[in-house]
Amino acid sequence: MSKTTSYQTGQARPPAPAGKKNDAPVVMAENRKAAFDYHLLEHYEAGMVLVGTEVKAIREGLVNLRDSYVRIEGGEAFLFKLHIGQYSHSGSAAHDPGRTRKLLLNKHELRKLIGKTAEKGLTVVPTRMYLKGGRIKLAVALAKGKKAPDKRETVKKRDADRETRAAVKERVR
Repeated sequence: MSKTTSYQTGQARPPAPAGKKNDAPVVMAENRKAAFDYHLLEHYEAGMVLVGTEVKAIREGLVNLRDSYVRIEGGEAFLFKLHIGQYSHSGSAAHDPGRTRKLLLNKHELRKLIGKTAEKGLTVVPTRMYLKGGRIKLAVALAKGKKAPDKRETVKKRDADRETRAAVKERVR
């Protein structure tokens, strides 16, 4: 059997070579409210400074991004109001669930965000948290707040899409 043989359905693929990690991101939490409340303009990937029990709690899915926000202070980005629940096996080494966490961004990305957020009406919001290559990453977006009519338009569009999908599904049957 040659190395270039394609695998047919039903046949198992050989395991990945030793030492290679699966780089497909695994989403741990999403902030869907951010897409509803803001126009998301530019997206960035940031690391976070975390302690061990926070990492384990995030892997257990004990994280909530809903009310969290990013603020830039002293040339550094910080994440506020991110709630990470207590890890089940932490014992006395528990972390503070609502503490402020530092975000790790490249210097040019940070400078760009500082310049853009100085403009009126622009802010930085977290959109999702995911695991990539064994590290926990946070997707943040430069965003502009939506007005009430924009939010109503978003709801109308979502409802129309849902009805279209239902009609197509009904027609296929």
